Amino acid sequence: MVLFWSVLGASIGSALLPLINIEAILAVAVSQAPSHAWGLVVAATVGQMLGKVLWYWGGMHVERAPWVNRQLQKPKAKASLDTWHERAEGRPWFTAGLLFASAFSGFPPYAVTAVLAGVLRVPMWIFLVTGTLGRGLRFWVVVYGASSILGLFS
Repeated sequence: MVLFWSVLGASIGSALLPLINIEAILAVAVSQAPSHAWGLVVAATVGQMLGKVLWYWGGMHVERAPWVNRQLQKPKAKASLDTWHERAEGRPWFTAGLLFASAFSGFPPYAVTAVLAGVLRVPMWIFLVTGTLGRGLRFWVVVYGASSILGLFS
């Protein structure tokens, strides 16, 4: 149980500070408790999404910051943001696909995508569903890979 809570906490930290590598932590955790692999995947996924929701929320409110507001008034930045609004608006499958791809692959970085989703006012449920599925699948792949390399489930 301690390992579950440790992975959950590390995952939240990793979501907020991308320098913390949750994939490496998860691989080590699974090597210590292979019978709890699915629980550790759930802990990592939930923790990541708790942290990413904070990035999303920050994106929703980033325009309130005077410096950011001034930057967004510049023609080039405004045009770029308008382009992203046009791409996302009325195209929920495109938006969901981009969020899922980022959550699963890490490209573009999911923290950046989370902020952009907040700025673009992507519905929270789309952000949560795509992020949870993408992160969960990513962590399952990490666990499966680690267990294959270490021979944990043979």
